[in-house]
This record gives sequence, C-alpha cells and structure tokens, in this order.
Amino acid sequence: MTRIAGVDLPKNKRVEIALTYMYGIGLSTSQLILAKSNVDPNVRCRDLTDHDVSSIKETIDKHYLVEGAIKRIESISIKRLIEINCTRGKRHTLNLPVRGQRTRTNARTRKGVKKTVAGKKKIIK
Repeated sequence: MTRIAGVDLPKNKRVEIALTYMYGIGLSTSQLILAKSNVDPNVRCRDLTDHDVSSIKETIDKHYLVEGAIKRIESISIKRLIEINCTRGKRHTLNLPVRGQRTRTNARTRKGVKKTVAGKKKIIK
C-alpha cells in the first residue's frame, strides 16, 4: 500500500481516484496534483515508482492542506465562534442548524432522535 500524508491509498485503484481517499482532496484537485507532479493519472497505485510517490508527496505538502490540518482549522474556527458568543456559536453548542434552516419540522440529523412531548389530550365529543 502506498502511504501519503498519513493515508493508505488502495493499491488496485487508479492514482487519480486513490488520492480522493484523502480528506480535502477531490477529483479535480487530484488531477491538478498529478499534473504538477508529472504522473500519469491512469496508473494503478501498485505500479507507482518511488520517484512518483515522492513527487506526489512533495506537491501535496507544498500546495495543499489535507487531513488533520483542515480538521484542526475547522475545529479552531468553531471554538472561536463559541468563545465570542455569537449566534452561530450558540447554535453549535445547542447542536442546532447554524445556517438559518428551519427547525420546527426538519433538522432531524442535527437535533437527534425525535423526543415526544406530553401535551393536552383531545376531547372527543
């Protein structure tokens, strides 16, 4: 298995697809990386030479943020929102949608399992 930036790339996939297994790299970004490092995108990961792997690693390290760096930046920005006590920070702490979506009927993913609330029983006449 080829290991780049702490991620084991699947050996039977093409390099252009295998790079998308890294957090922060999609298909278009992987194509740009391979173009900058002069590697054929149709080569399988098991057929990569050591020179190819090192050039891909070098390109990613110089020009892109991947994996832990992106996740760290994201968590720091969320912590900052919580610390300055803005509306978005409060929504994060309450586990509610942050970007203005409605919560009366939807937002089940963010709010969790539905909690039933006791209410008045309807009187049937």
